[in-house]
Amino acid sequence: MPESYLALLRGINVGGKNKILMKDLSATFVDAGCKNVRTFIQSGNVIFDAPARLSTRVPGVITARIAESHGYKTPVLVRSLTELADAITNNPFLSAGAPEDALHLLFLADEPDPARVLALDPNRSPPDEYIVRGREVYLRLRNGAADTKLTNAYFDSKLATTSTGRNWRTVTKLLDLMKG
Repeated sequence: MPESYLALLRGINVGGKNKILMKDLSATFVDAGCKNVRTFIQSGNVIFDAPARLSTRVPGVITARIAESHGYKTPVLVRSLTELADAITNNPFLSAGAPEDALHLLFLADEPDPARVLALDPNRSPPDEYIVRGREVYLRLRNGAADTKLTNAYFDSKLATTSTGRNWRTVTKLLDLMKG
């Protein structure tokens, strides 16, 4: 039985680079066997239904097809409805009363090695804060995302994985859309 999933593509339609029309992106998912495909905003958020075994192949298939059709490699991370709901429920900054406009979530392709997590610099970008839990990095960016040193590049290199981030409003809207 198909389940609902969220694909998060990194680095498309950002600053005029790596442009992909959402109708073309949707068609790529449909061609890969996904059902009920829909996108949200222009930054690579795709909700789809698929059997679990297909959902595990989606990142590789979509990345390969985008490379073939557009000439660049785009990381694709996938979360199930349950995983996204858990990520939202487990935000430590939200439960501590942080304003939602300061919250962001980085999704990681892999769960990082605990030693790598411990080696992260907690004072890299004061007053910004982060907490790594499983395959997510919760960010509290008090001065916004533009001025932080807690970037995808930092976490990718230090945690030896790939990440893509979304602001909190987008994350919660995506969950609402997945629930229908």
